[in-house]
Amino acid sequence: MKKIILIIALFFSYPINSYAADVHFIDFKKVLNQSKSGAGAQTKLKNKFQSETKKFNKLENDIRKEEAEIISQKKTLKPEEYRKKVSELRKKVANLQKNKQTSFNNIAKSRNDAKQTLLKALNPIIKNYMEKNKIEIVIDKQMVILGSTTLDITDQIIATLNKEAPSLKIN
Repeated sequence: MKKIILIIALFFSYPINSYAADVHFIDFKKVLNQSKSGAGAQTKLKNKFQSETKKFNKLENDIRKEEAEIISQKKTLKPEEYRKKVSELRKKVANLQKNKQTSFNNIAKSRNDAKQTLLKALNPIIKNYMEKNKIEIVIDKQMVILGSTTLDITDQIIATLNKEAPSLKIN
């Protein structure tokens, strides 16, 4: 019995830190938002989104004006002519909605592609940083509940990324 207690005491007194891996973390959101390439890509995509939104709002206003015009002509038009104009208007609305959805899906795809391209550029930078600084594991900051700020390598990675990949090609 004394041997078992001695073994347990030795086991718990042995330094556990000798088994701990050198773990650091990185805030990928910050890298995506604050690096030159990430911020530049987001600005381009935001401008593209705003121009598309403006274009579709103008088209929607034109269709509303046409709708008001058709409604005002309802009493003067023959019923078959009125139905024909309403049918054409509905086709325009459906086409506009389809084009709008396609356009915004393309912007979302471009955003996702840009994010993937940035992450591909980031991987060798992180690997190189890990080798230089003898880091065994790098995890995303979102997965960290609590950690010392000295383990955050985000700013160093952003600085290296800005030097090595200052811009991204966006479709």
